[in-house]
Amino acid sequence: MSDKNRIMDLITLKVIGIVHSPFSEAAGTPIQTVYGIGAEGRVELHESFAPALDDIEGFERLWLIYWMDRAGEYKHKVIPYRDTVSHGILATRSPNRPNPIGMSVVRLLRREDTTLFVADLDILNGTPLLDVKPYVPEFDCHAYSRAGWFEKAGVDRRTADDRFHNQELLKQS
Repeated sequence: MSDKNRIMDLITLKVIGIVHSPFSEAAGTPIQTVYGIGAEGRVELHESFAPALDDIEGFERLWLIYWMDRAGEYKHKVIPYRDTVSHGILATRSPNRPNPIGMSVVRLLRREDTTLFVADLDILNGTPLLDVKPYVPEFDCHAYSRAGWFEKAGVDRRTADDRFHNQELLKQS
């Protein structure tokens, strides 16, 4: 194996904190933050990241990047919550991904030391946090973009069931 291939196969991620939310199981959890309006929680970062949070209070919204630790096994195709037909996993937001990395835009309510109090959550309680990035409308909002199959989907599901999650891991949390 060449050095380039070896490096591409081995990536180490650092858990920088944990997400606390009102959702202890997949079923009933909002499927996106837009459906979690008002759901409040907190993001606790490890103490060593306190200086990294300087100036974050000026942002109304934040991207939370996290590890979906209770997601089921990777699948090439899934039937997403908002449709009734199968789609390639990379054309969906299903958690059954090659790398179960999640991202959510949440509303920042306030910061207290290394704790961020947030709203509009769609994340399971106890989820490992990988990163926080500021949401910048000029960069992150593309309101008139095509949305593929989603534009024709006929299901108005706003909360999850348990179809994408490992039931044994959910019981352990």
